[in-house]
Amino acid sequence: MLKTYEEKRDNIKDEVLLIGNNVVDALEISLTILKSDDISALKDIDLSVKKLSNKSNEIDNLIVTTLALYSPEAKDLREMVSYLKITNELVRAAGNVKGFIKIFRKAFSDDLDTSTILEYTIPLHKSSLLALRTSISMIEETNDKHTEDKYQRVIVEESKADDLYAMVEKNILKLITKNLELSKEYFDILSSLRKLERTSDRASSIASLALFAQIGGDIIQS
Repeated sequence: MLKTYEEKRDNIKDEVLLIGNNVVDALEISLTILKSDDISALKDIDLSVKKLSNKSNEIDNLIVTTLALYSPEAKDLREMVSYLKITNELVRAAGNVKGFIKIFRKAFSDDLDTSTILEYTIPLHKSSLLALRTSISMIEETNDKHTEDKYQRVIVEESKADDLYAMVEKNILKLITKNLELSKEYFDILSSLRKLERTSDRASSIASLALFAQIGGDIIQS
């Protein structure tokens, strides 16, 4: 493969990782804030979905141009196709994270049963963060066995996030029946946590694409 193609491929990979790491950073900061119980600090997290979407479009154009100018071999072609889809998943993940941060911050207050909410929110957040961080690390992975191991780790965390969301949903619905006057706030909390859970779904899709890029086979997306 021509050196020029390799340089473009590496540049594309770096740009994809940049988007992914921006989303992971926002998740890591929000988790720290949740643990510190200073929910108002969520407003200081800087995550612009519009900027990431624009960057994603730039990457997609670069990928299309690269494919048009070169004739990549099978594995390289799989990588390019995967990056084209991964950028979209990352923007969707960013939208979910942004939505979680915004809605949770506005709905959370001392009037609610905050201990019950945080009891499930923090582990759900941890699973979503670990799933996304692991899926993004797969983009840089070159070892097939490590890629497969990381993929399985993402699937496990996605499943945990699903279970945790189901539990928090059940508990919040119970809280609503006891505090109907706070039903809107509780439903908003639930809506924000749904967006957090969907972040793990996006991580699963990214992991599937990264697995396809490295090993081949079928693309399985959630």
